[in-house]
Amino acid sequence: MTQKRFYLSETDKKIAGVCGGLAEYFNVDSLLVRVAFILFAFGLGGGILAYIVLWLCAPKRI
Repeated sequence: MTQKRFYLSETDKKIAGVCGGLAEYFNVDSLLVRVAFILFAFGLGGGILAYIVLWLCAPKRI
Protein backbone atom coordinates (compact mmCIF):
# COMPACT_ATOMS: atom_id res chain seq x y z
CA MET A 1 0.00 0.00 0.00
CA THR A 2 1.36 3.39 -0.99
CA GLN A 3 1.51 6.06 1.68
CA LYS A 4 -0.08 9.38 0.77
CA ARG A 5 2.33 12.33 1.19
CA PHE A 6 2.06 16.09 0.85
CA TYR A 7 4.41 17.77 -1.62
CA LEU A 8 4.64 21.26 -3.07
CA SER A 9 3.01 21.31 -6.48
CA GLU A 10 5.27 21.99 -9.45
CA THR A 11 2.40 22.28 -11.95
CA ASP A 12 -0.40 24.04 -10.04
CA LYS A 13 1.29 26.94 -8.32
CA LYS A 14 0.89 30.70 -8.13
CA ILE A 15 3.57 31.52 -5.56
CA ALA A 16 5.20 28.43 -4.08
CA GLY A 17 2.86 25.51 -4.81
CA VAL A 18 1.48 25.13 -1.28
CA CYS A 19 -2.21 25.45 -2.21
CA GLY A 20 -1.77 23.26 -5.29
CA GLY A 21 -0.02 20.61 -3.20
CA LEU A 22 -2.74 20.66 -0.56
CA ALA A 23 -5.38 20.39 -3.27
CA GLU A 24 -3.63 17.33 -4.72
CA TYR A 25 -3.30 15.77 -1.27
CA PHE A 26 -6.98 16.25 -0.36
CA ASN A 27 -8.18 15.65 -3.94
CA VAL A 28 -10.08 18.96 -4.20
CA ASP A 29 -9.92 21.92 -6.55
CA SER A 30 -6.99 24.22 -5.85
CA LEU A 31 -9.26 27.27 -6.05
CA LEU A 32 -11.08 26.07 -2.92
CA VAL A 33 -7.80 25.78 -1.04
CA ARG A 34 -6.70 29.24 -2.17
CA VAL A 35 -10.01 30.79 -1.08
CA ALA A 36 -9.71 29.03 2.29
CA PHE A 37 -6.20 30.46 2.79
CA ILE A 38 -7.43 33.96 1.91
CA LEU A 39 -10.37 33.69 4.32
CA PHE A 40 -8.10 32.30 7.02
CA ALA A 41 -5.57 35.09 6.47
CA PHE A 42 -8.09 37.94 6.68
CA GLY A 43 -10.50 36.35 9.14
CA LEU A 44 -8.21 34.83 11.73
CA GLY A 45 -4.83 36.21 10.69
CA GLY A 46 -3.04 32.87 10.62
CA GLY A 47 -3.25 32.06 6.92
CA ILE A 48 -0.11 33.92 5.94
CA LEU A 49 1.92 32.32 8.72
CA ALA A 50 0.54 28.86 7.89
CA TYR A 51 1.40 29.36 4.20
CA ILE A 52 4.97 30.38 5.02
CA VAL A 53 5.48 27.46 7.41
CA LEU A 54 4.17 24.97 4.84
CA TRP A 55 6.31 26.58 2.14
CA LEU A 56 9.47 26.19 4.23
CA CYS A 57 8.73 22.71 5.63
CA ALA A 58 7.06 20.86 2.74
CA PRO A 59 9.30 18.84 0.43
CA LYS A 60 9.34 19.16 -3.35
CA ARG A 61 8.41 16.10 -5.36
CA ILE A 62 11.53 14.49 -6.82
